[in-house]
Amino acid sequence: MLYKDLLSGLGALPGNLSVWLEDVSSGQTVCHRPDEDHIAASVIKLAVLLTAFEAFETGALDPGQLYSVKPEDKVPSCGALTYLHDGLMVTHADLAVLMIILSDNTATNILADILGIGYVNGVLERYGLSGMCLRRKMFDGEAAARGLENTVTARACAVFFRRLLKGELVSPDASRKMLSILSDQRLNGKIPFYLHGQGIRVAHKTGEDDGVSHDAGVIFSDRPVIAVFLGNDTDVPAFERYMQDTARLLA
Repeated sequence: MLYKDLLSGLGALPGNLSVWLEDVSSGQTVCHRPDEDHIAASVIKLAVLLTAFEAFETGALDPGQLYSVKPEDKVPSCGALTYLHDGLMVTHADLAVLMIILSDNTATNILADILGIGYVNGVLERYGLSGMCLRRKMFDGEAAARGLENTVTARACAVFFRRLLKGELVSPDASRKMLSILSDQRLNGKIPFYLHGQGIRVAHKTGEDDGVSHDAGVIFSDRPVIAVFLGNDTDVPAFERYMQDTARLLA
């Protein structure tokens, strides 16, 4: 199968779309608009995950330290913490897990406050991930009204997962732990849609908003594949069907 043939379906889809498909073993790669900035939605949580694990590794942040969730921490939509009782005690490591496997926005914002947006972006620069940028917290309407948007590119997402597979993000142990968390993702309607039933592991992170649908990760088939799909201003059901069908062919 030629990877370039998998891009042919993009022509029928509207919107700002980027795709990156990479056979990890051979390096065979095809991409479409890999350096286009996209409104990141929850894919930006990869940046916060990386920064949290660097802080865990350096001792700047204790993964086992407890945090009491406050009413003012809670923001809408994805996750669990918003809907649980005030004063719930969770560890910093728990926040990182919830941020990824349930895409918990409250957990994300707590970690972003603890770590600092500037620190997150400094970590991204240091690891060669300048195509990701955290500019505001989740559901910060005031910042959004000022035009501040978190952004990602397909190339940056691909570099993130390639370096994670090589054990190059923070440390081999930290990379392994991050991959494990990403493999426990509960939002599996895109890349893994057909694959989970076949027992194929996928480590990935999704993102959604009005007219926005993303998924980026690694398909652990016989020949692991890095797959990144980013869509802004698109037909969300149609683009997600493209992700599902393409992932099935890649596996």
